[in-house]
Amino acid sequence: GFPWELKAPKIIGVHLTGSLGQWTSPKDVILKVAGILSVKGGTGAIIEYFGPGVKSISCTGMATICNMGAEIGATTSIFPYNERMSKYLHATERASIATLADSFKEIHEPDEGTKYDKVIELNLSELSPHVNGPFTPDLAHPVSQLKDAVIKGNWPEKISAALIGSCTNSSYEDMARVSSLCEQAQKHGLKAQSKFIVTPGSEMIRATLERDGILKVFESVGGTVLANACGPCIGQWKREDVKMGEKNTIVNSYNRNFAKRNDANPATHAFVTSPEIVATLAFAGRLTFNPETDYLEGKDGKFKFQPPYGDELPQRGFDPGANTYQEPPKDGSGVSVVIDPKSSRLQALEPFPAWNGKDPENLPILIKIKGKCTTDHISMAGPWLKYRGHLENISNNMYIGAINSENDEANKVRNNIDGEWHSVPDSAKLYKSKGYQWVVIGDSNFGEGSSREHAALEPRFLGGFAVIVKSFARIHETNLKKQGVLALTFANEADYDKISPTDKISIIGLKNFKPDEPLTARVTKNDGSTFDIKLNHSYNQNQIEWFKAGSALNLIGSQVKDRTKNKQA
Repeated sequence: GFPWELKAPKIIGVHLTGSLGQWTSPKDVILKVAGILSVKGGTGAIIEYFGPGVKSISCTGMATICNMGAEIGATTSIFPYNERMSKYLHATERASIATLADSFKEIHEPDEGTKYDKVIELNLSELSPHVNGPFTPDLAHPVSQLKDAVIKGNWPEKISAALIGSCTNSSYEDMARVSSLCEQAQKHGLKAQSKFIVTPGSEMIRATLERDGILKVFESVGGTVLANACGPCIGQWKREDVKMGEKNTIVNSYNRNFAKRNDANPATHAFVTSPEIVATLAFAGRLTFNPETDYLEGKDGKFKFQPPYGDELPQRGFDPGANTYQEPPKDGSGVSVVIDPKSSRLQALEPFPAWNGKDPENLPILIKIKGKCTTDHISMAGPWLKYRGHLENISNNMYIGAINSENDEANKVRNNIDGEWHSVPDSAKLYKSKGYQWVVIGDSNFGEGSSREHAALEPRFLGGFAVIVKSFARIHETNLKKQGVLALTFANEADYDKISPTDKISIIGLKNFKPDEPLTARVTKNDGSTFDIKLNHSYNQNQIEWFKAGSALNLIGSQVKDRTKNKQA
């Protein structure tokens, strides 16, 4: 019964004309838009796709585009409702929803004369296949220009692994189109020249692909089919072919390609593209291959791939596969959760303490972060995911991927208590053990990437009081607020450069904390001199109450108790 809130976003329109065809896929739409807007260009905005070109995109293709909207900072992404969505709903046993949506179709389309805050024009008939990267999903390269970029960037040309699937690009249509390319290669006696890894996005997709023989096609050309899971997309990938620190290139059809994300190796150059292009690059084994123009050597001589094809929906319908759903008890009031106290993977959460009502003084800076800092830098995935249910243990990965401005190194910071160098989590623990809270200083678009709750939970658990940055990615900013960590931005971004990692920060004005009213940071240097800087925030009154209560969950818990008391009275 509590309100759901969202700051009113701007609307960026993407006007689609022409139609997709040949080698161009829905993935190329969002890769192109990412190149135009950058990883922060959609922040605070809904991306609305409209125009006649929408009709050439399948329902799952639209989902791929919207899925990657987070990579440009978008609040959300939307398409107008159309017959292709209706077909998909019918095919997935949701005909009643399709019927209802059909009856209200006119309100699911743009109004006549709609005004947008910005409009991007995109002719799908002229759109080229794209490969974006490395290290960021907005470094866009049409496939025809990729070879020059590889040479100029001195990126490894040889592809060590090619990966498709996960949530972003594992629809039946995606996999069927890749299968058509695999069958062409098989016909010419060619197997994948790189490791070719396939992750079905769901049990239904896996079972349907198996029934229709598509998984066998992948395996026949050297593919390895993994479990239906996030898999290498979030680092659940035990690589044994490349040593840590070894420079190499991988290509994938996922949505993110930040350093260390897929395999924890900072030297892995990850590129994002469509499943179809991933497959052709797997057979070529090199990043400079252009399937639109280049030939490969098969057992029967040279051949050129023909554009891929795949059914939008399976002709025999979807196979639901194994039903692994476990229904919870209808009444959970008598259920108790018993956790083994020796467990390293589960730990009961304790409420965070409420704000003490005082302005904090002389807080040490845990780390001043330089450059890009995604939620993967803040809370890495991969092997750490087994600790998701144990906040104390997973907090040992807090900020270990962030670059310290003091030494240009990751996970090595100087602690202001003992003057020694520590890992970031160990330094935070030392502050916490001595009763000190701390702050983090960061750069632009701080916390982009996954909406990873642990990236806010861990700083709060280890004693973080505030994160002060040039700008935030929207979801991470909100997550920090929910956990009671102050999320603040420099009113003047140049003030970032005035702060040294050895400075101490006092935050002034919290006793009168109000929406739209800046706070002040008093910075104390080692020599005792001070200066003040203005800090902005985007808190509304309800979010300020989260901070005062210690977290949003604390506030909700107290409100539930009050409601229960009132009902009983």
